[in-house]
Amino acid sequence: MVDVHQALGAGSVADVLLWKKWYGGIVTLISATTFWCLFEVAGYNLLSFVANVLLLLVVILFFWGKSASLLNRPLPPLPDMEISEEYVVKASDAILVWINPALSIAHDIAIRRNLKLFLKVAISLWIISFIGSLVNFLTLIYIGVILSLSVPYVYDKYQDKIDAKLFIMHEISQKQYRKIDDNLLKKIPVLNKEKKID
Repeated sequence: MVDVHQALGAGSVADVLLWKKWYGGIVTLISATTFWCLFEVAGYNLLSFVANVLLLLVVILFFWGKSASLLNRPLPPLPDMEISEEYVVKASDAILVWINPALSIAHDIAIRRNLKLFLKVAISLWIISFIGSLVNFLTLIYIGVILSLSVPYVYDKYQDKIDAKLFIMHEISQKQYRKIDDNLLKKIPVLNKEKKID
């Protein structure tokens, strides 16, 4: 049996997602709901919001710096405004984890002409496009936040029952997938000709 806390990284993020640090979950939920209401319900624009927040920050820092010199107070505590090479290397390593498999899939589709992989990618992208046409991107992110705060908690609480049901669903879906896959590949004449040549 898998420990959900360990699977989520066993850190503070896992504590928030499993509501072990309930204040973190509440802050995340309230923040996500506020941003969603601000952009979706009130109709506020993301670009103008970011510009206004940065403008407010710059004004506060400017007046803080000016008043600090006049009143003999300390200057605003700002960190060094530069990105270290170590941070850039870590970020590029994290991006490589996503880019290399995507390029490998593209290579398999384009060069090796992998029809199964092509169909899987095409159907997945079509499903994503269909969901995107039904739901706004920001609403989708909000739904993701809500699910990430609820699904791990529910799974951790009822893990045995959920695992049993998922195992049954997995077996049924594998049987159906094999039937569909075999029937679909038999109906495509290009694959049948390639098999006869080999």
